[in-house]
Amino acid sequence: MAINKGTRDGYIIDFISGQEVKATPEEIEAVQIFSKQLAEDYNYPKKHIQTRPQFRVKARPSDTKKEYPVDIAIFQDDKKQEDSVYIIVECKKKNRKDGRTQLQDYLRFSKASFGVWFNGEERLFLRKIESNGRIDFEEIPNIPQYGQRIEDIGRFKRKDLKTTHNLKATFKAIRNHLAANTVGATRDEVLAQQLINLIFCKIYDEKFTKQNDIVSFRAGIGEKAKIIKERILEIFSKVKVSYKEVLDKNDDITLDDNSIVYVVGELQNYCLMEAERDVIADAFETFIGHALKGELGQFFTPRNVIKMMVDILDPSDEDLIVDPACGSGGFLIEALRYVWQKIDEKGKEYGWSQGEIEKEKQKIATEKFRGIDKDSFLSKVTKAYMTLIGDGKSGVVCDDSLNTRHNWKELTNQKIKIESFDILLTNPPFGSKIPVRGEDKLKQYELGYKWKQNKKINAWEKDKLKDKEAPQILFIERCLQLLKPGGRMAIVLPDGIYGNETLEYIRNWLINKVRIVAIIDIPLETFLPNTGTKTSIMIIQKLLQSEIPKDYPIFMAIAEYCGHDRRGKEIDEDDITNIAKSFKEWAIKNKFTF
Repeated sequence: MAINKGTRDGYIIDFISGQEVKATPEEIEAVQIFSKQLAEDYNYPKKHIQTRPQFRVKARPSDTKKEYPVDIAIFQDDKKQEDSVYIIVECKKKNRKDGRTQLQDYLRFSKASFGVWFNGEERLFLRKIESNGRIDFEEIPNIPQYGQRIEDIGRFKRKDLKTTHNLKATFKAIRNHLAANTVGATRDEVLAQQLINLIFCKIYDEKFTKQNDIVSFRAGIGEKAKIIKERILEIFSKVKVSYKEVLDKNDDITLDDNSIVYVVGELQNYCLMEAERDVIADAFETFIGHALKGELGQFFTPRNVIKMMVDILDPSDEDLIVDPACGSGGFLIEALRYVWQKIDEKGKEYGWSQGEIEKEKQKIATEKFRGIDKDSFLSKVTKAYMTLIGDGKSGVVCDDSLNTRHNWKELTNQKIKIESFDILLTNPPFGSKIPVRGEDKLKQYELGYKWKQNKKINAWEKDKLKDKEAPQILFIERCLQLLKPGGRMAIVLPDGIYGNETLEYIRNWLINKVRIVAIIDIPLETFLPNTGTKTSIMIIQKLLQSEIPKDYPIFMAIAEYCGHDRRGKEIDEDDITNIAKSFKEWAIKNKFTF
């Protein structure tokens, strides 16, 4: 939660009460997040929720002062009287066992029927059961939505599923729960694949359930975990038939019964098909962290950076688009959405029916988008998401973009042609720790050779083949090979490419093959906390040397803020969002068009 500029330093505005509260990690990462979810996802009226002043409950039967302050209390009406407290939410930074114990104490000495423990990392839902003077506690898949009966938890009609603005907190909770409690799977990549399989089940169920029918992707109160798992596996068998290009026949859901119930319980309220954010990417970024993927140079480009790059290149429905290091598909997804928006506008202008518009969108997703990634899991993630939003899976291949073309798979050679792409968007892997080696690979690139400067004729000359080269340097050349003449490209590169004296030969090689349209300096924080490599974005157009002007303007921009700090926490300041607009103003002023 961002600090409001109108508050004192070190304070934020509480979402429920509107009061200033101290900006503690607990407050920012748990209390405010869950307060917002209660209002937006569970539909509880703000006037039924109390955060400040804090509602208090007894610490023991003899306690007359009510020593326990409750982080969030939800009441059955807006009078907020002690007898009408319905749900208690505890947000202290405890482990699951201690959090559960304290939550049970809160419930035992209050009138509340339900409790939630959420520490910003993981959460737990409890139901209090009173019978014959005895109090017991049952872990449940979720709490009731506003106005919902306890027995109706999970029994949603398709039309009642909620669209959410942000699922990161939910995915974070799922990841931490699975890592701590799942039997037989602990590696993040395995857990991520399992979650993606379940997301497929969720979206398939949304897609093929009529609006007034009860969804099958659900976990209800009193249902046995084994029955819930059987229902989910039945959905997954249908998913594998429908999405053969994405899922192998050997793919399976191997999570234990209780883990499946937990995931289903966390996701069942939401409509993922209509999610405002890249659900798969959010899930993947949550599960696959720096420790697992950082050493391979695979860092995820923030959404605002991607959007800015897409906006500047301004793709149309006629452009063939590629990302030769597509990762989890961020550039392809954003470019597809951008082109689809143009199709919506075009359809409206020409009076197309909604069916005609959707048919055109599917055609573009299938025919105009290509992606390559050497990581089989990443390419699978991209295929999955392209399938879910636009059926563009057929354009994504798992292969090594830098390999020789005769070593590419047959499918890669069918989909990826040299000098055939109008637009290329990418953030290639970079780093000296992951060099490209091998004579066959290196000799296909001019930049795979050493270069020396002939001062007599003031020119650079190609010398001996190198033993190894950093991937980002070879990617520059591969990307230009993929572009057709006149094609345009936006690429994220480390700043050394632009300024290191030892790399002057690359800059000299480049300016004889392209028009440099823009250089955009982005903050060091952009890729933190994953990597501290300083980067800039280069926008270029591939031209014949005779077509490159001898003297031309270049758009230059420096972004000081990127929307998050060094720890990855959101901040209000974000210069990146305005750069595309500034570029378009510059282009008009300088009469520039691609």
